[in-house]
Amino acid sequence: MLLLLLALGLTLRPCVAGMPAKPSILLILADDMGYGELGCYGQEKIRTPHLDRMAAEGMRFTRFYAGCTVCAPSRSVLMTGLHTGHTPVRGNAGKGNVAAQTLPAGTVTVPGLLKTAGFRTGLIGKWGLGDAPDGPGHPLKQGFGSFFGYLDQTHAHNHYPDFLWRDSTRVPLKNDLVAMGNEGAGYSKNRVEYSDDLFAAEAEKFIRDGDRSRPFFLFLSLVVPHANNERNRALGVGTEVPDFGPYAEEPWSEAHKGQAASITRMDGYVGRLRDVLRETGQDRNTLILFSSDNGPHAEGGNQPRFFNASGGFRGIKRELTEGGIRVPLIACLPGGIAPGQTSGHVGYFGDLLATAADLSGVAVPPEHDSLSLVPVLGGTANSVERPWLYWEFHEGGTSQAVLMDGRWKAIRLKRRDAALQIYDVTQDPGEIRDLAADRPDIAARAEEILKTARTENPHWPLSDGPVAGK
Repeated sequence: MLLLLLALGLTLRPCVAGMPAKPSILLILADDMGYGELGCYGQEKIRTPHLDRMAAEGMRFTRFYAGCTVCAPSRSVLMTGLHTGHTPVRGNAGKGNVAAQTLPAGTVTVPGLLKTAGFRTGLIGKWGLGDAPDGPGHPLKQGFGSFFGYLDQTHAHNHYPDFLWRDSTRVPLKNDLVAMGNEGAGYSKNRVEYSDDLFAAEAEKFIRDGDRSRPFFLFLSLVVPHANNERNRALGVGTEVPDFGPYAEEPWSEAHKGQAASITRMDGYVGRLRDVLRETGQDRNTLILFSSDNGPHAEGGNQPRFFNASGGFRGIKRELTEGGIRVPLIACLPGGIAPGQTSGHVGYFGDLLATAADLSGVAVPPEHDSLSLVPVLGGTANSVERPWLYWEFHEGGTSQAVLMDGRWKAIRLKRRDAALQIYDVTQDPGEIRDLAADRPDIAARAEEILKTARTENPHWPLSDGPVAGK
């Protein structure tokens, strides 16, 4: 395991000019939104004025990576600070393999650490790391003090569900469910209450009405722009949004109008929450982080190329090329992060753990795969550079990838005996030229890392075919 010799250093928070002591943290996560789907990352069709303004007033990362290329393992990395060779949930498991989809009791998580530091912690939106209301993976047993949203990630396909969870209680909604598959999954004919609208309102209430004598950690885990795959199977269109907004008259497909409208609607949520922080005087003491859980989807009729959703990188969701795992990260903290900055620092979802520990003064566990972003955010110095980042992906067999020195990307697809592909992503970010034959030294180093970067997990073995229960 990657042992970071920073634990002692993280018990005492470094002095960073302008950075408040124990700032609140608002983490906003989009679902299946690509690197190139925001205006500040080059998008030309979809309007995102609030996020573009947030980037202009803060820091925009250009080399930030998701925890994985699909939902559940990416979120597991985000919550645990462990990459997919170590984190408990390493894939989107089938309904028959509940343990593989559940954070076990005793897992060290970001909200758990912050709770010990006196933070008020809340999760609003999609969870997907334990769907039993009384099970060990429930948010309330993983460090969150309150929860409102979806436990099951398939249930979260439906943007108009007939119920959501508040803590461990089912809350009925006014939507009429056409059930398909998992409990709560399907689509609604009578579409009244849009889940992300409810989540944005709940987040406003959490910020406005909470105990302001304590800092907070709020994880707003949105569902947009994820497609409703069940609705797509039934009706042929998987996008779900109350209206097409400014795109209603565009000569686009319904799926593309819906994709754009859902992202612009999400952008509006961000604007509203920033307004609430300013109105309540909490803006200069709240670090806002915005990202996406993986690359763009090609589901529900959406075609990522139409929007250049991968930002010019190769691949989309379910691929370990840059388009599947390189995601936006925007950080904003007035007075603590200088405006108008662009950072090429190589970071990933797992870094939230050490960053949160650094900001709160809590020690991180002795074994983790996390480096603090605080020095980068504060502009005092670059964070310690890691020698490599690791990913694995369990669909149709196990694929693996490693990024070494922020430059050399090695990818092995589906099988343990598959040939390695090697790319220099600093010179070839589109991963077009395979250098495996030209750089046997890099290939040999990658082979060694791929063998040693992971620990065995009975639910997620290295596989040359589909994993049982998928």
